[in-house]
Amino acid sequence: MKQSKRARVWLILTAVLAVVVVGALIAVPRVLKSLYPVRYDEFVEIYAKDNDLEKSFVFAVINCESSFDPRAVSHADARGLMQMLPETFEDLQARLGETLPVEDLFDPETSIRYGCYYYRYLMDQFGNDEALAVCAYHAGIGNVKKWLADPQYSKDGTSLDSIPFKETEKYLKRVMRAKKMYEKLYHF
Repeated sequence: MKQSKRARVWLILTAVLAVVVVGALIAVPRVLKSLYPVRYDEFVEIYAKDNDLEKSFVFAVINCESSFDPRAVSHADARGLMQMLPETFEDLQARLGETLPVEDLFDPETSIRYGCYYYRYLMDQFGNDEALAVCAYHAGIGNVKKWLADPQYSKDGTSLDSIPFKETEKYLKRVMRAKKMYEKLYHF
């Protein structure tokens, strides 16, 4: 029995659609992994663990801060993978009893080590709250403390209901969205 022309066309369209769907299922994770790469994982592994941070969080911060470019410099002069200001780097070195040149912020291991150490410090300052730590990393500890003390931004004094700096609010959303993507893509 011969297939009708309509049935053959339907069969071909179904086959083409199946190929497109399978291709998309294969391509989408690749595309997403190119947008959310895992680089410098040996350093992230060590320093995330040493500072009791989730790897997905550290990768998200690096992705949002520098797109994994160890030579990145911001308009505010933040440097390296985790975009640390030279003054913050000097402060943290004093806490650790170390003396390194500011150029070491361009070294991936140093950037990740100090960035993770600073995030642990911020998490300790803000009751292990990732969102507050991210805001403090971006806008400064003093600003976050002021916001928490102001009922306009915090009803309970321990979490933020709103963030007065739009740039910080956008940054927080980007980091948390990236963290979720790292968790989904790499099952951290």
